[in-house]
Amino acid sequence: MSKLRQTPSQTVGPYFAYGLAPTQYGYDLKSLFTPVLAQPHAQGEHIRITGQVHDGAGQTVMDALIEISQLDASGQSVTSLLDAEAKGFSGFGRCGTGTLPGNHFEFHTVKPAAAAPGQAPFIDVCVTLRGLLAHVFTRIYFDDEAAANSQDAVLASVPAERRATLIARRESSGAGVAYRFDIHLQASAHGKETVFFNL
Repeated sequence: MSKLRQTPSQTVGPYFAYGLAPTQYGYDLKSLFTPVLAQPHAQGEHIRITGQVHDGAGQTVMDALIEISQLDASGQSVTSLLDAEAKGFSGFGRCGTGTLPGNHFEFHTVKPAAAAPGQAPFIDVCVTLRGLLAHVFTRIYFDDEAAANSQDAVLASVPAERRATLIARRESSGAGVAYRFDIHLQASAHGKETVFFNL
C-alpha cells in the first residue's frame, strides 16, 4: 500500500478562487466576503482602493487573491456580525485579480481613521497567489496623510527609499475618490518591490 503524502497548499494552486471568492468568479455559491466593505449608510469618506499585482517580470498577475482588513472611519474595529450590519461596514474584504479588466483589484470601503495618536491611518493587506508557498503581508498608507505618516512607527521602521511602496496615491474622478496601490512581488522596470512584513 502506498503512503499518503501531503496535499498541495491552498496557496500553490488557483483553488482559492472557487472557495474564497466564488461569487466574483461566477460560481453559484455565496462569498462570505466580497470587495465591498462599506454599504451606502456606512459613516466616513467612501473610497475605492484599486491596483494590480506585478510579478518579477513586471507582468500583471491574473490569479492573485487580495484580502484587506481595516478599522472604520472612527478608528474602531468591527467586533461582531451585528456590529458590521449596524455600521454597514465589514472591516474585511476579498478580491481576485482574474475577472476585472487589466487583472486589477478594486475594493469599495471607507477611509480608516488612525487607531491611536502617533499612528497613521492604514489598511492591512494579505496577498495569496499560485506559486507563492506562503502568503505575504503588506500595508496601505495614504499619500494625503503626510503629517501622520511621518509619525508612524511602523512606517518609520522601513528604509526611507522603500517607504513609497507602501503609499497609495489619491486619484479623484467622476466615480469618486480612489487610491491607487500597486503591489510588486519583485523589483522590475515597472516598479520597486513592495515592502512585505514578516508576521
